[in-house]
Amino acid sequence: MGAQKISRKKRAVEQGERAMIEGILEGSPDAIGVAVIRLDCGCRKMAAVNNEGEPASKIIMYRDQAEAICTQCKKDNGDFMRVTEQFIRWQKPEPDEQTKQQIEAKVLGTHEQQPPH
Repeated sequence: MGAQKISRKKRAVEQGERAMIEGILEGSPDAIGVAVIRLDCGCRKMAAVNNEGEPASKIIMYRDQAEAICTQCKKDNGDFMRVTEQFIRWQKPEPDEQTKQQIEAKVLGTHEQQPPH
């Protein structure tokens, strides 16, 4: 019974995150995706990105099923040292792999940037 409760809670968290992503995309006509940064405290930072890897919305910080972000995030604005996971959720149709890698490198710094050809 405990395992069911955990999986249900995890599913709700994913559902809440998905709803937030959809809302950001809806309010950002130039967006091709949403950068999602998960922090060790459970808070998240999200922002829409355009096809150049530039912000297409304001950065939104939120915490699932809470009225406000945590005290630590209020102090340090979600410091990068506390990031546990980061990714871009792409809007359909997704850009090609090379474009995705370039945008991810610019936004998240996860890939080595190649010199322009």
